[in-house]
Amino acid sequence: MITESEGAPPRRVRAGRTGPVLLSEVAAAAGVSLATASRVLSGSRSVGEPYRGRVLAAARELQYTPNAQAQAVATGASNVVGLLVHDVLDPYSASIAGGVLRHVEERDLVVFLASTHSDQERELEFVARMRSHRARALILCASRTTDRAHNERLVRELQGYTAAGGRAAVISQNRLGTHAVVPQNRAGARLLARELCRLGHRRFAVLAGPPSLLTSRDRVIGFREGLIDEGLDGDAVQVLHGDFRREGGAELAARLVAEGLPATCVFAANDVMALGALAAFRKAGVRVPEDVSLAGFDGISTLRDVVPSLTSVRLPLEEMGARAAQLALDTDPDAPSRTVEVHAEVVLRDSTRLPA
Repeated sequence: MITESEGAPPRRVRAGRTGPVLLSEVAAAAGVSLATASRVLSGSRSVGEPYRGRVLAAARELQYTPNAQAQAVATGASNVVGLLVHDVLDPYSASIAGGVLRHVEERDLVVFLASTHSDQERELEFVARMRSHRARALILCASRTTDRAHNERLVRELQGYTAAGGRAAVISQNRLGTHAVVPQNRAGARLLARELCRLGHRRFAVLAGPPSLLTSRDRVIGFREGLIDEGLDGDAVQVLHGDFRREGGAELAARLVAEGLPATCVFAANDVMALGALAAFRKAGVRVPEDVSLAGFDGISTLRDVVPSLTSVRLPLEEMGARAAQLALDTDPDAPSRTVEVHAEVVLRDSTRLPA
């Protein structure tokens, strides 16, 4: 803790000055050294009271605005944290972003938010851009794929970013050599399948994302494993692949209806697909849960407004975002990468019931 034993008494900068306020003027007004004023205004907690309070008060009074570019050059990192998600409008991404923002804003940092919209090149460009802007930390919340060439390119980009002093964390799978927050996608889906079997269901259909999407693939594998646990043939379950969004769920559910709805229970690999399926069933006159049960995965906040309330596998989405930000910002940069597993909880609601 820095505790200056002496310091000039605070003084006011003369009135009538023009141009931007300089850091030296803030230091003079607070009666501290230039180095102390710099530490306080760069976010360091190493300066004790009363000097910290005097510097902050002087900066407010003089309406001092730090030069972010100069700070980045001086410290090797800016006050920016990059956050990349699949789609900012998606409730899953929005909840995770809320958790990241909560942790980052407590540290007086700024979040730069961007979406991939399933464009892998945008993901690579984002990492390169954050490196050029000397972002202090980078958090990726875009589902990983089986595209080995892309993953190898992304690993190289992240290695260049961390070699330049950045810190990174990934939410989803631990495959990029960074800190990772990994939800129990496979285990959660397995538990859900077992619970649905115990309700009496024996004929299932799964609405999944593209086969190359690891999150969806893990959930399908886990669901099949749960069916096997309950004595069913895991390979017999009907799996339909489509867009991993609401529109994809609606299109796949309409296909099931056209095929005569050969299942008593439908599992959508995420909640937004389940909401699309619910709308498609309603449009076709199929009642949930009277005619077919329906379940999702993620536990997004909008489920509380859905009728019937949707059975889902709940993840602590905001906590996942906050944990990723904590790993990226608070872990010793020389420490090895850490992986944090996130527990998944099955929540049975009105959309599932005993089959007719």
